[in-house]
Amino acid sequence: MKAVQVRKAHDLVINEVEQPQIVSATDVLVKTKRVGICGSDMHIYHGTNPLATLPRVVGHEVTGEVVETGSGVTSLKVGDHVVVEPISYCRECYACRKGRPNVCEKLSVFGVHEDGGMREFFVLPENQLHAVDSALDWNEAVMAEPYTIGAQATWRGQVGQGDTVLIQGAGPIGICILKFAKLLGASVMMTDLSAERLAFARENGADVTVQVNKENVKERVAEWTEGEGVNVVIDAVCLPMTFELGIEVVSPAGTVVVLGFDERPAQIPQLLITKKEITIVGSRLQTNQFPKVVDLLNSGKIKHDGLITHTFALKDVQEAFTFVENNPDKVRKAVIVFD
Repeated sequence: MKAVQVRKAHDLVINEVEQPQIVSATDVLVKTKRVGICGSDMHIYHGTNPLATLPRVVGHEVTGEVVETGSGVTSLKVGDHVVVEPISYCRECYACRKGRPNVCEKLSVFGVHEDGGMREFFVLPENQLHAVDSALDWNEAVMAEPYTIGAQATWRGQVGQGDTVLIQGAGPIGICILKFAKLLGASVMMTDLSAERLAFARENGADVTVQVNKENVKERVAEWTEGEGVNVVIDAVCLPMTFELGIEVVSPAGTVVVLGFDERPAQIPQLLITKKEITIVGSRLQTNQFPKVVDLLNSGKIKHDGLITHTFALKDVQEAFTFVENNPDKVRKAVIVFD
C-alpha cells in the first residue's frame, strides 16, 4: 500500500509499505478515504514541529471505512464510516486521573508521535474510532478532528449564552472555534490580517470583524463592549503579542484561552491578571469532544460551508503541500482524497 512519509525537513515521499494487520482483539483495520492537511502537518514537513520525530507518516485529520475488526470489537462493524480520535494515553498519570487525557504525561498523537493516517490503510484500537452516519459526505466527516479543537477551546473558555468572545485569527481553527462559540449562544468578534478571511468569518456567523493592519483592536473591543472588555479571548494566532493583547482586552473575571506552542516569552504584567482576576488557560487537542462533534455532524448542525477549499489526489500530495505552503491566503483547508 502507499503511505506518505516526511523523511526529513522538506523531504516528502510516497512509499510502498506493507498493509498493517490486526494484532489485538480490539484492533480495527480502516481504509482511508480523506485526510486533512493541518498546520501541524506543515510544521512537521518544515522540520519545525518540536513534538514530532522523523521520519513520520503524517495525518491526524482522518476519516475512512472499516474493513476488518478484531474479535473483541463491539461498537464497530465492517462497512462503518469512522473518524479518528488521534490520541492515546496511559490512564494512570495525574492528568488522566483528572479526566484530562489530552495532556497525559505519556501522550501519543497519531501522525505526530506515531505514524498517522496519510496512508491507504491503518489499524487503531476501537476506542480511537467513532462511527459517523454513512450518509455523511466524506468531506464533512474529515473535519471532525478540527471541530474538536474548536469544541475544546470554547469548553476551556467556559463560553456561554450571551458572552462576548474575541477570537484572534480567522484561519481554519479560528473558524472551527467560531462555529462552536455561536452554537453556545455567544457574540463573536474575529480579528485577522486578511480581508478575505474576515469576510468568510462573517459568512459563518461572526458578529464583528477587525482587520488588524487597518484598525485598532483595543479601540474596537472597547467600542463593541461599551468599555467592559470581552468575556473570553481565544488566541488562534498564537504569538507573544496576541497573548499580551488578550490580557489587555479581556473583561474583569474573564478568561484568556491559549492554543499556541510559541516558546518565545510574552510580557504580561501581574497587575492586570490580579486586578481583573483573569483566568488564563491552555487548550490542547480535545477532552471527550468527539461524541458531541459526531452528533453535530450527523444532524447537520455543523458543516464545513466552504472551509474545505482544495482537494488533491494521493498521487499529488507533494503538489498539495507545496500549494498550501505557497498560498496561505488561498487555502482554508486542503484535503487529500484516497480512492
